[in-house]
Amino acid sequence: MRFDLFTLFPDYFNGPFSSSILKRAQDSGVLQIGLHNIRDWTTDRHHVCDDAPYGGGAGMVMKAEPLAAAVESVLEYDAGDAANPQAPPCPVIFLSPHGRTLTHQVAVELSQHPRIALLCGHYEGVDERVLDLVATDAISVGDYVLTGGEPAAAVLVDCIARLLPGVLGNETSSQNESFTDGLLEAPQYTRPSTWRGFDVPPVLTSGNHSEVNRWRLRAGFVKTLQHRPDLLDTMLYSDQLNADELDILGQVLCDSARIS
Repeated sequence: MRFDLFTLFPDYFNGPFSSSILKRAQDSGVLQIGLHNIRDWTTDRHHVCDDAPYGGGAGMVMKAEPLAAAVESVLEYDAGDAANPQAPPCPVIFLSPHGRTLTHQVAVELSQHPRIALLCGHYEGVDERVLDLVATDAISVGDYVLTGGEPAAAVLVDCIARLLPGVLGNETSSQNESFTDGLLEAPQYTRPSTWRGFDVPPVLTSGNHSEVNRWRLRAGFVKTLQHRPDLLDTMLYSDQLNADELDILGQVLCDSARIS
């Protein structure tokens, strides 16, 4: 899979993309990341990419011309104009608080594409006309504001890339994590079995895989109920749970009611 990132600050990504799992994925050829400096498509000697906003106000706005030229050049297509817009060869996603919220399900959806382009805004925003012309989607990584689209783009690449075959060392790792099945992940433990007076739950050292799975399901329900009860509401209304899972959830809810 290939990501093409359009940014005013390509050096921002030197750290996130040059270490650990994402670096190994690039070295193996499973993942390709292209960083494109929007300033390279300016036509003035000072490489200006921003200007004052029409209507007044604080800050500056990214100009339409260099961003559109960069996207068209790298993706090798002509976006056209308002009267005759052309579809790009891959999704072009603008990182924005106005976009749909990034979830595991959205990441799975996007991981099916062989190529994705990401637009990183900065300053007070981006000229809306270029977004109307070249962007096909917008993604928000949460209800907060960042200094630019670069941190959000790094999160999105990481989130999608780890779903690709060959990126993680263990292919089952991404199948048993928080949000994969709608729940938060059960607690994890490793050696030693006793540490500072805390013991690992005995079931995890029993060797009974059926009971281990049942314990993990129950523990996932408990953690989700404690920290993200809204996820349980979503699961119940969507009929995702089988009879055994509903039975375990019922026990957890009854225990919680008695404690409260």
